[in-house]
Amino acid sequence: MTAYNAPIQDMRFTLNHVVGLPQVAALPGYDAVTSDLVDQVLDEAGKLARDVLAPLNWVGDQNGAKLENGVVTTAPGFRDAYWKYAEGGWNAVPFDPDFGGQGLPWTLALPIQEMWTSANMSFSLCPMLNQGAVELLQAHGSAEQKRLYLEKLISGEWTGTMNLTEPQAGSDVGAVRTKAVPNDDGTWLITGQKIFITYGEHDFTDNIIHLVLARTPTAPAGVKGISLFVVPKFMVNEDGSLGARNDLRCAGLEHKMGIHASPTAVMAYGDNGGAVGFMVGEENRGIEYMFTMMNNARLGVGLQGMAIAERAYQQAVEYAKGRVQSRALTGKDPSPVAIIRHPDVRRMLMTMKSQVEAARALVYFTASALDNAHRNPDAEAAKAANALNDLLTPITKAWCTDLGVEISSLGVQIHGGMGFIEETGAAQHYRDARIAPIYEGTNGIQANDLAFRKVLRDGGQAAFSLIADMRATAAAIAAQPGDDMATMGANLTDAIDAVEAATKWVLETGKGDLTAVASGAVNYLRMFGVTIGGYLTAKAMIAANDLLRQPGADARFLDGKIVTGRFYADQILPQARGLLKIVTDGHRAVMGLSEDQF
Repeated sequence: MTAYNAPIQDMRFTLNHVVGLPQVAALPGYDAVTSDLVDQVLDEAGKLARDVLAPLNWVGDQNGAKLENGVVTTAPGFRDAYWKYAEGGWNAVPFDPDFGGQGLPWTLALPIQEMWTSANMSFSLCPMLNQGAVELLQAHGSAEQKRLYLEKLISGEWTGTMNLTEPQAGSDVGAVRTKAVPNDDGTWLITGQKIFITYGEHDFTDNIIHLVLARTPTAPAGVKGISLFVVPKFMVNEDGSLGARNDLRCAGLEHKMGIHASPTAVMAYGDNGGAVGFMVGEENRGIEYMFTMMNNARLGVGLQGMAIAERAYQQAVEYAKGRVQSRALTGKDPSPVAIIRHPDVRRMLMTMKSQVEAARALVYFTASALDNAHRNPDAEAAKAANALNDLLTPITKAWCTDLGVEISSLGVQIHGGMGFIEETGAAQHYRDARIAPIYEGTNGIQANDLAFRKVLRDGGQAAFSLIADMRATAAAIAAQPGDDMATMGANLTDAIDAVEAATKWVLETGKGDLTAVASGAVNYLRMFGVTIGGYLTAKAMIAANDLLRQPGADARFLDGKIVTGRFYADQILPQARGLLKIVTDGHRAVMGLSEDQF
């Protein structure tokens, strides 16, 4: 497996010239976000990712986490790496200073998180779930819960988990059976089993704070009858010290296709009468509260798809430059050349590079919408940013994670037969990436969320607003001189036309045929992702063209941006038009067979 180096130059360019970090930094409370601070933070995070986390990626894959006598031991080196991460203050970056956070924007926090994930996806899952727990308790916890838990979760002294699903429930969270029975002292006794709990048990920290969905005795059926509980591994005394062990245990670790070093736990609650839990907020509103954590995790998982794609791309480039095989297509020299000289390998590398950069821009763009939704002092602007964030979240989660699988698969392909051999490490990236389209709501669920909740529910208002912004960028790039700019303008406009037509079809068809809409939803989301990727790539091309005119410009990097954008325009954007007919007409046979015909 090759080394990892964070693509800091592209990160800075995307932040400053594509998604508008300077505008985010001007929001109230973010005045500390200077260019010097951003540079320093990115550089230091890059060093930790390169020197500490990345060397453990292969180690973790080969050793995994182990459960013996109820105790989980993480892979060699992981615990020490976690404490280097926590002691460096990295866990606290986007959180409330009142509880020890650094109060920095998500638009800066996610590029940092990208580095952890590219370097070592298994490691990065622990901080990602913990940050979701912090977000949830900040938004919905009581004053006492915030006092007891937030400071230590934010510092990384403790970690948090999300306990949703159960063996019989899968993605149908409304089918959970875990029970919560009230005690006379206001606490609850939790009994039941949860599965797929990321870092549900580990040896990083002394305490783990579980956020658990359960049903109270009087709860109605379905999702409306679910409540949310804080269930600590060890009880927490009034002074913050640890008390007795709670009635919960790790009953097993899953043996997975990838992310071997991330302990995916089966958690058993209440073997001896009930684990003590503390209700968050009001009874029967648990799924509403949990969506705060799930939406945070969905953005984080979208980032995972992009980040693992970046790691696979870096490895593929290095291999393609070093692997010598076959003569060049042109010229008279019969000597074999590095495979990066061959057009099909170059096509694969450009497919990887152009989409990684588009996906990076989408993740950061979504984060900037989140920051504006939280901090913009203009109420209308904040409302619009919130609507944009809601629209982008399922697209970011699904499109970026699908790309993670496709791009890491291309990485294996570039390695040829060696890609199928574990020692190269290319296969690990593919195996690790494969979970991301599944968890935090499968990508089919994300597609339905986009079509039904984010488009049909508001009559397409947020979608059409984004379409208008994309049209303005398409017109702006078309007005720039040069064939590259004209091609991007024309192909982006065509993709936008296709997305607009598909959106109108969803709105019209959704009035009477939800099955037809659901049948085309995955392809609708994909065409939206492809088009937004083109929109952000066009912004990058415009910025690069402007910067090239300035003294001291990095012509090599900026010209690369324009050429990469042209490739995206030529080979990726036309997919949107191709998907339109699949969205609008492809539903006819989806449900055509009877069940016994399969």
